[in-house]
Amino acid sequence: MMYGTESEHIYAGNADFVEDLYSRYLADPSSVDDDWRRYFTSIRNGREDALEPTNDDMRRYFAEQERRKGLGYSMQGVHSQAMARKQSAVLRLIHAYRILGHLRACTDPIHLRGVPRIPDLEYEHHGLTNDDMDLTFSTGGLGGTSDMQLSAIVDMLQETYTESIGSEYMHIFDMEQKEWIQRQLESTRTNPDYPNDFKIHLLERLTAAEGLEQFLHTKYVGQKRFSLEGGESLITILDEMINRGGTQGIEEIVIGMAHRGRLNVLVNIMGKQPVELFSEFEGKHEWRLGLTGDVKYHQGYSSDVKTPGGIVHLALGFNPSHLEVIAPVSVGSVRSRQERRGDHGWDKVMPILIHGDAAIAGQGVAYETANLSNTRGYSVGGSIHVVVNNRIGFTTSHPLDSRSALYCTDLAKVIQAPIFHVNGDDPEAVAFVAQLALNFRMKFKKDVFIDLVCYRRHGHNEADEPAATQPMMYKRIRGQATTRDKYALKLMEEGVLTQERVDGIESDFRKKLEAGEQVVPNIVTGVENQYRTEWSKFLKAKWTDPSNTAVSIAEIRRLGQILTTIPEDFELHPRVTKIYDDRVKMAAGALPLDWGFCETMAYATLLEDGFKIRISGQDSGRGTFFHRHAVLHNMRTGDEYVPLQHLRDNQPNFLRGSGPRIRVRFQRGRSQRHGDLGGSIRRLRERRPGHHRPVPGGCGTEVGPAYRACPAPPPRMGRPGSRAFVRETRTFSPVMRPGKHPGLLPHHRRPDVPHAAPGNGPQLQETAGGHDAQEHVAPEDLLLLARRSGRGNLPTGDRGNRPAAGG
Repeated sequence: MMYGTESEHIYAGNADFVEDLYSRYLADPSSVDDDWRRYFTSIRNGREDALEPTNDDMRRYFAEQERRKGLGYSMQGVHSQAMARKQSAVLRLIHAYRILGHLRACTDPIHLRGVPRIPDLEYEHHGLTNDDMDLTFSTGGLGGTSDMQLSAIVDMLQETYTESIGSEYMHIFDMEQKEWIQRQLESTRTNPDYPNDFKIHLLERLTAAEGLEQFLHTKYVGQKRFSLEGGESLITILDEMINRGGTQGIEEIVIGMAHRGRLNVLVNIMGKQPVELFSEFEGKHEWRLGLTGDVKYHQGYSSDVKTPGGIVHLALGFNPSHLEVIAPVSVGSVRSRQERRGDHGWDKVMPILIHGDAAIAGQGVAYETANLSNTRGYSVGGSIHVVVNNRIGFTTSHPLDSRSALYCTDLAKVIQAPIFHVNGDDPEAVAFVAQLALNFRMKFKKDVFIDLVCYRRHGHNEADEPAATQPMMYKRIRGQATTRDKYALKLMEEGVLTQERVDGIESDFRKKLEAGEQVVPNIVTGVENQYRTEWSKFLKAKWTDPSNTAVSIAEIRRLGQILTTIPEDFELHPRVTKIYDDRVKMAAGALPLDWGFCETMAYATLLEDGFKIRISGQDSGRGTFFHRHAVLHNMRTGDEYVPLQHLRDNQPNFLRGSGPRIRVRFQRGRSQRHGDLGGSIRRLRERRPGHHRPVPGGCGTEVGPAYRACPAPPPRMGRPGSRAFVRETRTFSPVMRPGKHPGLLPHHRRPDVPHAAPGNGPQLQETAGGHDAQEHVAPEDLLLLARRSGRGNLPTGDRGNRPAAGG
C-alpha cells in the first residue's frame, strides 16, 4: 500500500524512490504492488501527459505535479524527512533482531526463567506505531524480499529469531558467512515444511532414545548409566548429521563425548547390540584380546552406517573420565585420518564433539581446542560442537554461579563460529539446526556450535537426588511431559499419525530391545575399507618384543649428504650454517654425533622405510633448543625449505605443524633394520631421578631412529615433559685416510676440518683400505644422542637435558 493519500507520494523529494519503482514497473509490471501498478498504468494510458519511459521525463513529471498542486517545497521536505526516519527505524529494527533476537527466543523447554524485556526488539522503541503497520518499507533483503509491510516484517522477524531457535552470527566478520546464515534462517523462518515421512522418522528416533533409557531404568534399577533423559533430541541431531553428511560426501565421522548419553549413542547411533550392553550391566561381558573392562559409559565403538549418499564409517572415542579431554583427541584422530586419505579439502572426514554445558564453559581444554581450530597445523576443516545443555553442573544450576559469560557457548565467538541455541523439545527445530550446522561446516570449513537447551530428568547419575539442591527446577521437570510424548501429540493433532500407529512404534522398539536385537536399521557389516586399521596385532604385542632398529653407516652417510645439500640461492642464518657444516662432519666421522643429527637421521630413515612423520608444536620446525632445524628459512626472501621432504621422489610426507608449545614424545616402533650403526638406540636403561619409566603400550619417552611421535602420555606417565636419557657411552678413535673426508659435499669441504675429531663421543669411521664405512662399536653399546659435542656425559641437572645449540 502507498503512503497516505493517492497523491502524497508524488513530490520532488521522493523522486528517486518512485523512479526506481517505475523502472521496475517498465521491466516487469508484476514486480510492483497493485496500487503502484494501477497508478503507473493510469498516468501512461489515461492522461495526455503520460510518462515516457525515460528518467528525465519522469523527473519533469514529478516537478510539474508538485507545481500544479501548489504545495510548498518546505512542507514536502518535512514529509520526506519523516518517512526517511521511519524507513531508518525499520532497518534498525531488523538489525536488532538479527543481533539480539536470541535473547527472546523460546529455547527453554521447562521455562525455568522468564523471558527478558529487550527494548530494541520492540518497534515502538524505534519510533514506529500501529498506524505504520500497513505501510510498505524497504527491508534491505529480509527473507529475500526487498519491500514488505511493517506488520509482515515484524511477523517474519519474530518467527525467525524468537521462536525455538536463537541464532548468534552477527559477531562474524566475514560478510559471506554472515549473509549465508541470514538467507538460510530468514528464507525458511527457521520452520521448514517437512514431509510426513520425515516427521515419522523423527518420532521413531525419539522413541528409540526414550525407550532405551526407560528400559534400562526398569531392568537395572539404581545402576549408573548417565541417562540422556531430557536431552533425547541429541539422537535426532546425530542421526540427521550422519545421514545428511553421507549425501554430501562425508565418509568418516569421529565422535567425541563425555559420559552423559553415551549408552544411548552406542545403541541408537553406533549400532551396538543391546544384548552386549545388557551383559555389561550384568557383569557377564567377556573382554577380547586380553583387554580389561572399563565402565560402560567410558567405552568407544566403531561401525559402518548406510546413508542415502553411501557408507559412512563412525568412530566413537573412548573417554575414561575427564570430560573435555576427548575433544583434542578426537580432532587429532580426524586430522590423521584426513592425512591418510589425502583429504586436503576436508570433505571426507569430520569430527562431532559433544559437550556438557558446565564442562565446555569450565574446562580450559575446550578453549584450547577451539583456539587451534583455524591454525594451519591443526585445522580439520571445522568441528561441529553439540552442547547437551541441561543447565546444571552437578549441584550448580544458576548461571551467576557457573560462569561469567551469558552463554556456555560464548567461547565460540573467539573463533568467529556461529552459535545456534535450540529448544530440545522441538524436534523439527533441532533437525533444522543440525542441517544448518552441517551445511555451514561443509561450505565454509569452520567450527559451528549447537546449544541443545534441554534438562536432566535424573540427577548427576541415577543414584543422585538433584531436588535436594535444585528443588524448583525439579518440581518443573517432574511435571514435564517427555519430548517424545509432546511430539507424538503434535503429529496426531496434525493428522500425520494415529494413536494406534504411535503405540505401535513404541511397542516395536520395545520388542527389539527385549530380544537384544539390533535397533539401528541401517548398520552394515563386512565393509571393505582400505583405511581401516587392524589393531589386534598391536594389542597382542608385548613391550619386551625384540626389535632391531639399526642402520648402516653407509646409509647414514648417503642421507647425510642429501640432508645437507641446500639450494644454491638459499641463504641460511650464520648459526644455522654452522649447524649444517657440523652435520656434514658428523656424517663423515669427523665430529661426534649430537642430538639434532641423530634425531634428523631417525626421521630420515623412517621416511626411507615408508613411514609418514608428523611433528607438531611450538618451535617444532626449528627445535625448542635451536637443535633441530628441520625447516630452514631463507634470510633474504623468508621462503622455507624442508630437507627431509627431499630425500627421494614419491617419498612419504614429513609434516610439520607449528603452534602452541606441545612437547614431542616418542613411542616405540616396529620397523626392522639390517646392519648396525653406532648412534642408534638399542634399548634404554637408567632414568633420571624423579622421572618415570615408559608405560608398556603407552606413550614413552624413548627417542631413537625407530620411535614414533606420540601426542600425549597416559595418566601414569607422571610429570609432562619428562625424558629418559641414555647416560652410558663407549669411546673409540676414528681412523681417517689423510686428507680425505668421505661424505663431505664440495661446497662444504674446508681446509680447517680436522682429520679426526677429539672427544669421547660416538663417531663414524672409515677404514684406511677403502671407502666403505664399517661398524667398530659392539652391538650392545648404548650411544648418547642428547649431548654436547665433545663433552662426555650430560650432567644430571635440568639444564643438562637441553641439547646444545649447534651440537
